[in-house]
Amino acid sequence: MAGHSKWSQIKRKKGANDKKRSAIYSKHIRAIQAAVRSGGSGDPAGNLSLKNAIAAAKADTVPVDNIEGAIKRAVGAGEGAADYKEQTYEGYGPGGTAIFIETLTDNVNRTVADIRSVFNKRGGSLGTGGSVAWQFEKKGILLIRDTSEAAQEVAIENGAEDIQESEDGLEISTAPGDLYAVQDALSAAGYAVESGQITMLPSNTVAVSGDDVRKLEVLVESLEDLDDVQNVYTNADLPDGE
Repeated sequence: MAGHSKWSQIKRKKGANDKKRSAIYSKHIRAIQAAVRSGGSGDPAGNLSLKNAIAAAKADTVPVDNIEGAIKRAVGAGEGAADYKEQTYEGYGPGGTAIFIETLTDNVNRTVADIRSVFNKRGGSLGTGGSVAWQFEKKGILLIRDTSEAAQEVAIENGAEDIQESEDGLEISTAPGDLYAVQDALSAAGYAVESGQITMLPSNTVAVSGDDVRKLEVLVESLEDLDDVQNVYTNADLPDGE
């Protein structure tokens, strides 16, 4: 969720219980299979969507065997295989926050009904297309556990647009198309990349406090729990430690 440090998101996912972890894995498997079908190839070298999906899966510690199995099944899938389509939804949460949702669905009517139900039950409201999308921009984000000037120089020389330093390391922002050039350059220079993936960053944030913090977290978690939902982004600026 935007507003959290990216490190916090990684720790939250890696620390998920078995049920949550299984759901996270399932979402990544769906994304990988959809990328194979939409890109027409099981080779990530020639399928950028698949490369993105694999990177995101690895960032959430999906086992390599699961990833390779998903690719093989998608390559061999026939006409009867589920055909998932990318669909985005937008809405508003507690504290006036903007929420942007990415889904993969084979039934749009089911998906929108499920999302609307969560919004209604959790104190939010489903918006129309374009109502909040303008507040988000697609970016590549890399996380490394190193704050040295040398690491920053490697990132900048290879296309990094912005670098934020924290006690955990560096959060490096790139254009989506430059993500892997920066990641590969850092790896070649000996810097371990904790995570590298395409995400949606808010152009501005809304401070959230008091009861709205927990209400927003419950809303986002409920949306994330839906099978068709892949990612949920907000422009929330949450208190430290949340």
